[in-house]
Amino acid sequence: MQVLNGIEYGRDARVLLGPEGMDDAGVYQWSENDALVQTLDFFPPIVDDPFLYGKIAAANSLSDVYAMGGVPLTVMQIVGFPKDEVPLSVLRDILRGGAETIAESGAAMVGGHSVVDQEIKYGLSVTGRVDPAQVKANAGAVAGDVLYLTKPLGMGAITTAHKKEKVGAELVERAAKVMATLNRDAAEAMVEAGASAATDVTGFGLMGHGAEMARGSGVTLVLDHRAVPFMDEAVELSRKNLLSGGSARTRAFLDSQVGFESSVEDAVQNLMFDAETSGGLLISIAEAQAARLEELLHEKSVPVHRIGHAVPKEEVWIRVT
Repeated sequence: MQVLNGIEYGRDARVLLGPEGMDDAGVYQWSENDALVQTLDFFPPIVDDPFLYGKIAAANSLSDVYAMGGVPLTVMQIVGFPKDEVPLSVLRDILRGGAETIAESGAAMVGGHSVVDQEIKYGLSVTGRVDPAQVKANAGAVAGDVLYLTKPLGMGAITTAHKKEKVGAELVERAAKVMATLNRDAAEAMVEAGASAATDVTGFGLMGHGAEMARGSGVTLVLDHRAVPFMDEAVELSRKNLLSGGSARTRAFLDSQVGFESSVEDAVQNLMFDAETSGGLLISIAEAQAARLEELLHEKSVPVHRIGHAVPKEEVWIRVT
């Protein structure tokens, strides 16, 4: 955001959520009952299998629309590819993976753009639809709300360990399946249940995205570390300092804005800062609607993890017990 300081893009009353906030996507209202949700995301491979990488990257891009309570309508593919160094069959497998996930989402693929690059990169630009009255910004959490997380943490640790050949293929495959899972069902449940706010947990980790929700909402999030779900072996990998580079950077940035009780192990603390890829939704919802959200998540076979609650603003944005 510092790079944008001093750059003026003008103001448009139809932009309900734009770059001045910290939301997952932009929202543009074009009629009384309809608004567009727009987002873009892409990144280099995090797994060896190009097909799985394509699925994960596509799911990650689509997630921002789901986090806003929207439904994806169209996508455009973004590709960077070193065509002289890597066989084009690899690119084909990436695109096959992306196509499978796009089809699962129900969105229409309408085009894209590719460039020759030194490193493989793939992702989507996504346009979705949302009812302006149902937009789930990350700034809507209210003191007294309860918090849910719909996917386990630990993807950053597992993919980092994979790059260093410290974990087996079976664990990576299990993590890849979680990352490739769309947040569609979780989003449908939170909209129907009347969630106050939501964000997806990606590159800034649970603590980074949680802090954005807390700051935008003017509350403090109180998280129970024993209720936070982690992928198998993730805590042990964290004890071995097999974490993504983003973990230390996010922790340093948020150091004065979060607080941990002494009982929370350092390895668990670090995982809560660690970067996630295509993570779950962090949902804030009133206590009165919580049971309905849990019921809907169960019906859709989405994991239900109640990890904390929101309280009036304290000295820190997040307190972990």
